[in-house]
Amino acid sequence: MMPRIAIVGRPNVGKSTLLNRLARRRVSIVDDRPGVTRDRISVEVEILDRNIEIIDTGGIGITDEVALDSDIHHQIDVAIASADLILMLVDGKAGLHSLDEQVANRLRPLGKKCHLVVNKCEADREVDSISEFWALGLGEPRPISAEHGDGVSDLIERFVADIPVGETETAKPALKISIVGRRNAGKSTFINALIGEERVIVSDIAGTTRDAVDVRFEKDGISFVAIDTAGMLRRGKLKDSVEFYAQARTLAAIGRSDVVVFLIDAVHGVSQLDMRIAREVMNRHRPCVIAVNKWDLAKDRTTMEEYEKYLALKLPGIGFAPVLFMTAKEGRNVTRCISLVQSLAKQAVTRVGTGVLNRAVESIRNGPRPRVKHGKEPKIYYATQVDVMPPTIAMFVNKPDFFTPQLKRAVENKLRELLDIPEVPVRIFYREKGKRDE
Repeated sequence: MMPRIAIVGRPNVGKSTLLNRLARRRVSIVDDRPGVTRDRISVEVEILDRNIEIIDTGGIGITDEVALDSDIHHQIDVAIASADLILMLVDGKAGLHSLDEQVANRLRPLGKKCHLVVNKCEADREVDSISEFWALGLGEPRPISAEHGDGVSDLIERFVADIPVGETETAKPALKISIVGRRNAGKSTFINALIGEERVIVSDIAGTTRDAVDVRFEKDGISFVAIDTAGMLRRGKLKDSVEFYAQARTLAAIGRSDVVVFLIDAVHGVSQLDMRIAREVMNRHRPCVIAVNKWDLAKDRTTMEEYEKYLALKLPGIGFAPVLFMTAKEGRNVTRCISLVQSLAKQAVTRVGTGVLNRAVESIRNGPRPRVKHGKEPKIYYATQVDVMPPTIAMFVNKPDFFTPQLKRAVENKLRELLDIPEVPVRIFYREKGKRDE
């Protein structure tokens, strides 16, 4: 198993900032308000030639949603229990706080290796005043500035020396699955049903999930990373920076995933927001499973066949994606969803020979001819595959501008059929024959 480090502390001491600093990228949302982080956010990083999983946790103490307090603390308890090393963060500017003492009282009886880290020590004054934190009984306080990076290198050297060397620290390449949909579609419930544990917080409170939460798991010896995302909102409904960055994390999760599971609420049907999500998935050319969740609540009013026709009407741009009906709360068809994801991933890495591809191009060229305006007849000469995930084709033509969006869709649909990859998007770059491409 990969060694784990959990970052814990009261709200607003800079835990998410430290995680982002160690990961060298923005993983957790950082905001001045307490209680922004709710789930436990984990990221695999390479530090001093060691592969380590770093876990960010919610603040121990006051939360902005009392109804979620027990769920947040459960996630913190699990992170602490599974960690090989704990970094307890305190605020050097604010000084010793009663909640810091509560956190320390929670950690001391566990007997786990723990480093006391005093954050926000950008000035000599804060560094000189850290002695008060000795009172927490967790050893020597170590001053850092997670925001500016001061002292972080020394901290890394110290904690890497204190974590065990496992049998293997090399993570298997994992198939990344982003779970997207509007609020309360059941994304977090689906994640928990998928891995068989309460890994992310499930609540009826809209907007419970804020960060994009990566959850690594294995099925039948195959490694997966499921990315739970914040529920999408219409742009005009975004109230503050937290919701803005939550949306940005969701869109980024779509882009870095291999396959998207797009959850539709069977009871509420397809909304304008769902149509926008479908467009975002297609704009990024991601293979997609359309998972109709909460089917147990809708099946008495319609049939699967009728609902599929409804989806085809509402989401025409993504009509090639397979549709799955499930009830995540009861675990129905959740395993089937993973089988579909694997099938799409296999189609998305398909490579075809130049001969096979150009026979398909010839079939398209000899097929029905598009209507021509003002002598602008589109002509396809040949094509070559340049990438996979998704299958990406460079198609050499007379004039790219002659190919209308409708014609491009027709060409893509025909290629999917002829190349036997019927359920994944095909990305096509139209290039003018004879022109040098940068």
